[in-house]
Amino acid sequence: MDKANEVIDVYQSIKSTLQAENIDVSDYKLIDYGLQFTVSIRDWSGIIRVYQNKKGVLKVDYSQLKSGANVRKIQTLIEGKKISADSKDSNKKDVDQELGFPIIGTDESGKGDYFGPLVSAGVYVDEQTAKKLVACGVKDSKNLSDKGNLRLAQEITKLCKGRFVIIEISPERYNLLYEQFKKEKKNLNTLLAWGHAKAIEEILHKVDCEVAIADQFADERFILGKLQEKGKRLRLIQMHKAEQNIAVAAASILARSRFLEKLSKLSKKYKIDLPKGASQTVVKNAKKFVDIHGKESLRKVAKLHFKTTNEVFRE
Repeated sequence: MDKANEVIDVYQSIKSTLQAENIDVSDYKLIDYGLQFTVSIRDWSGIIRVYQNKKGVLKVDYSQLKSGANVRKIQTLIEGKKISADSKDSNKKDVDQELGFPIIGTDESGKGDYFGPLVSAGVYVDEQTAKKLVACGVKDSKNLSDKGNLRLAQEITKLCKGRFVIIEISPERYNLLYEQFKKEKKNLNTLLAWGHAKAIEEILHKVDCEVAIADQFADERFILGKLQEKGKRLRLIQMHKAEQNIAVAAASILARSRFLEKLSKLSKKYKIDLPKGASQTVVKNAKKFVDIHGKESLRKVAKLHFKTTNEVFRE
């Protein structure tokens, strides 16, 4: 991957991280040796630059931001995620070697996005396939641009043909399920667990596997409790930063790619841009959507339990 693409990938990672915290991130503008973009929180804004230094190392430059609580918040979010163009998952090989192959990896996308579906994906990976996935650049979807996710998803579907599953919950169905779970005093983890378990079960109908790995989003009993007969014999591993495992990384790309495709289709269907994340830009476009299509139609494109909904209807 050339440096120009790496700079864009870092920007996309930062954008995703900040938008998930309701921080507006503008489109990027190319500058010498890199790019710059504006970040905004209500009436405050500043510029961040991502560039290649004289040694060829990519850097995130906060010097154009005025000091204050917002700057500390932004820098903490970015550095806390360890977003860096030259960073490697140094533990990735160790994780893969420790767990071995074959293995099923699962991940989801859309959980932090107001618009669009919730998508879960599962991928079965053996040792030979793992090497091919690594060779073509598969890594955590959050460290890839949208174009990178879409491109690699095509590669994964070819390399893992017949051994992957994508589970999609449309916004309308998501809202129904969430309301139902809330009445039963259950929370979002129940819905996430169902998606992961469903992906695992469907893969087990295609191939035999004894081990599965997923990100640590809740007590493992959430997923184990949803697994049916075939899954009862499975060893389930949940760990933080599970995307270090190549199977989970592949699943994260498939899930994100499907999410992006469906979000694009919804935008075209309703003839309005439906942005990713849950930023003020999302609130503004949601208000436009309601003005054009009505309040009731919002449940067809958005996850209504988000606090964003209160902002949309705030006078």
